[in-house]
Amino acid sequence: MTSNTLRPKEGWHVLHLFYRIDYASWRLLSKEEQIEAKTTISSLVQQIRATDETQLLTFSIVSPKADLGFMLLTPDLHYANAVEKRLALSLGDDVLSPVFSFYSLTERSEYTTTEEEYRGSLPAEKSSDEIDGPIKEFRARMDKYLRDRLYPNLPDWPVLCFYPMSKRRGEQENWYRLPFDERKQLMSGHGRIGRQYSGRVRQLITGATGLDDWEWGVTLFAQDIFEVKSIVYEMRFDDVSARFAEFGEFFIGLQLPLDQLFQRLLL
Repeated sequence: MTSNTLRPKEGWHVLHLFYRIDYASWRLLSKEEQIEAKTTISSLVQQIRATDETQLLTFSIVSPKADLGFMLLTPDLHYANAVEKRLALSLGDDVLSPVFSFYSLTERSEYTTTEEEYRGSLPAEKSSDEIDGPIKEFRARMDKYLRDRLYPNLPDWPVLCFYPMSKRRGEQENWYRLPFDERKQLMSGHGRIGRQYSGRVRQLITGATGLDDWEWGVTLFAQDIFEVKSIVYEMRFDDVSARFAEFGEFFIGLQLPLDQLFQRLLL
């Protein structure tokens, strides 16, 4: 789509795109034009998914907030921008109306345990030979964790939940005035709750400070919507959420293949 590339120093670009379908405009199209439009978007989705290091999820929104949703991950900002413009027009000039969008980057967490911290947590009486094994395991574990944060392989689980969030900067509670060690301790407790849902909820946190109106995007994947409700509810009682978190609008989507998506959306 362009010979230029704009790759970030690390991580991928992430676009969450939510549209409402103008069914009046859709019905003005002839049957042949509707088939052509669906063929166009199908070909575009296949082309995007065939692009190196690029993922595109398609989902139906559960509620009248929106009808159709896309989640795009790709390394090149020019490509992400071009894809977004083409997706918006893929069903016809007046069929898709944007409801909400969010642009962010996959990012590492500044609160992860360092090798020095992990080494300090090992029993002092252990010899250097005895800690070599645990240290190598720690490095491998953290390498995988970092890859999963920066270059994730998104699951095809049916339930997708997305919401933007920021940390408070108010007079009474200001996340950014806390010392780093206190923030890290708070985030450690927050992370323990999330790990209790391992295998039931996959979570991707993307950063948008300076890129969009909110500071982070949270995308949750699950096999059962009950798990999404449970993890969000439980985390609300943690200080990180209870004291410092501000949340935007929540979107619940169901991942569907395009043929099923067309049927669900009555296209």
